[in-house]
Amino acid sequence: MDIVCLDFEGILVPEIWINVAARTGIDELRLTTRDVSDYDVLMRRRLAILKEHGLGLPDIQAAIAQMGPLEGAEAFVAWLRERFLMVLLSDTYYEFAAPFLRHFCNAILLCHRLAVDECGTIVDYVIRQPDSKRQAVRAFRGLNYRVIAVGDSYNDVTMLAEADAGILFRPPENVVAEFPRFPVTRDYAELREALTKAGNAA
Repeated sequence: MDIVCLDFEGILVPEIWINVAARTGIDELRLTTRDVSDYDVLMRRRLAILKEHGLGLPDIQAAIAQMGPLEGAEAFVAWLRERFLMVLLSDTYYEFAAPFLRHFCNAILLCHRLAVDECGTIVDYVIRQPDSKRQAVRAFRGLNYRVIAVGDSYNDVTMLAEADAGILFRPPENVVAEFPRFPVTRDYAELREALTKAGNAA
C-alpha cells in the first residue's frame, strides 16, 4: 500500500497560532509557515512575543481546548484510512496536538516538543531533526513504500518534492505561485480525487 503523509495544521485542524492570536488579540501571532519560510525565524519570533506578553503553554492550551477538526476532516480521514496507510508529519508540538488526535483514532503523528519551565513558560522548542518532514518521507521510501505527501505551506515543500507524488491543499497564492509543479486542491473532494489519481499512477 502507498503511504499518505499529511501535514496537520491547515489540512485536518485549524492553524493553532492563528487561533491563539484571535483569542489573545496579538495579531503578530497570526504569522505561520504560510507567511514565513524560515521556521527558526518564525518560532524565535513567536517565543519572543509570548515572553513579551507573559503568555505560557497553559494559555495556548486554553485556546486549543476551544478548537476542533476542520469541517469534513474526520470523514476524510476515515475515507483515507480505508485506502492508504497514513502518517501525520507536522511542525507542531505534541503539547499542542495531543487533544486533536482522538478525533482521528489516535493516528501516528511525528512532530516536535517544547521545552517548558515549572511556571509554564515556553523557553525553547526542540525539533525532531532538521527538515524532518522530508527526512520522514525519505525514510519511508527507503523502506520501499511509495509515498504521497499533502501539505499547504513553505515548510511542506521539501516533503512534497521528496515524495513520489506531492499535492497542495488549500495553499496561499504565494506558495502556489512559487511552486507550480504541485497540483492544487481546494476541498476534500478534490483531495480525494487527487489522491486516488496519484495512487492509481503507481
